[in-house]
Amino acid sequence: MSAEPRPSATVVVVRDATSQLEVLLLERNTGKSIWVFPGGKVDAGDGLAPGQPDWEGPARRAAAREAREEAGLSLDPAALVPISRWVTPALSPQRFDTLFFAVGVGPDVAVRVDGGEISGHRWFAPGAALAAMREGEIRLAPPTFVTVSWLAGHASAAAALGALARTPLVTFHPRICSVEGGACILYPGDAGYEAGDPARPGPRHRLLTSGGEGFQYERSGC
Repeated sequence: MSAEPRPSATVVVVRDATSQLEVLLLERNTGKSIWVFPGGKVDAGDGLAPGQPDWEGPARRAAAREAREEAGLSLDPAALVPISRWVTPALSPQRFDTLFFAVGVGPDVAVRVDGGEISGHRWFAPGAALAAMREGEIRLAPPTFVTVSWLAGHASAAAALGALARTPLVTFHPRICSVEGGACILYPGDAGYEAGDPARPGPRHRLLTSGGEGFQYERSGC
């Protein structure tokens, strides 16, 4: 029997710097160079009630709280733009149901990491973050990688936030399949998702992983 996923929230903070979009990534204090967005569990202090079916409001407050605790940022929960929902696979021992939000901040906003759970921070151009991962400088989990990949197609914070606000919220409920040389993580909308068959022809919404090549995100026709 799989564990019940815990409501969680994450906020993707973007800004415009000189001539390009940048996204804030925080380094987890694990010694493994894992970089993440601010985020964590939604709890009763955020207004979450047991069994609450609609918890977007508490998730907004949790995302703003985590940004304050982890990065010293003061965000308005009402200004957060919901962009995606990630549900941990059923086979995982710890599961989370995480709402991802996005928000823009000014170019000179000060970031102060907590020095405990978070050991450092960097503002990355999305393309630079993806390159740093390919080169082994940083590690990104699939939700972070996919989200940064989305941002890489936009030249400014306003363009990214506008596009995300106009796009229906995407739900990611991964189905992991073994393929030659690695794994294929299928997401809803992929032609092979329901059958767990990466070879099935049709629309693609998936993440390919391999030992030495990192990640490759594909989304087409859906």
